[in-house]
Amino acid sequence: MSCILIVQGHPDPDPARFCRALAAAYAEGAAAGGHEVRSLDVASLGIPPLGSEAEWQAEPPPAVAAAQADLAWADHLVFFHPLWLGAMPAALKAFLEQVARPGFAFPKGPRGLGRGLLAGKSSRTVVTMGMPALFYRWWYGALALRAFERNVLAFVGIGPNRHTLIGSVEGLSDAARRGWLARMRELGRAAR
Repeated sequence: MSCILIVQGHPDPDPARFCRALAAAYAEGAAAGGHEVRSLDVASLGIPPLGSEAEWQAEPPPAVAAAQADLAWADHLVFFHPLWLGAMPAALKAFLEQVARPGFAFPKGPRGLGRGLLAGKSSRTVVTMGMPALFYRWWYGALALRAFERNVLAFVGIGPNRHTLIGSVEGLSDAARRGWLARMRELGRAAR
């Protein structure tokens, strides 16, 4: 059994968003597989972006500390977000800036760089997008996703880091949507 934290990074709280259905299907599969599941919805947390290094070095506000506790609890992290302007939405980036503080994600001080404190955890990132996923991977090199996996997740010790890209989301047929939801349930059941 694994402890799984689902981080919903879609800033729109509308339940009709496909990212939300995908996350719900993953959670359903994980629960059916006997895993413990917790969820964080970035849209409901109201966590602002950091404005200075002093803020980043300070003790986190209560909402950030609670999110850090959930991150520390989890064995496996699953991030869901749409691709906006080639990257994750700003609300998810602000969340990551806030939780990945020195002393939590990596040791404080210059010698702490490169020694992530979140080792032993794995992740999956599920990205929805309007363009075909192959085009994002081939033409754009999936640069934002690769940067997230290398510069954030691996930097703080998380790995292996897997991903799922779902392209042309606005044009998906009902059958294709059902197929993706079934895939998320399978991944959840396997805690992958």
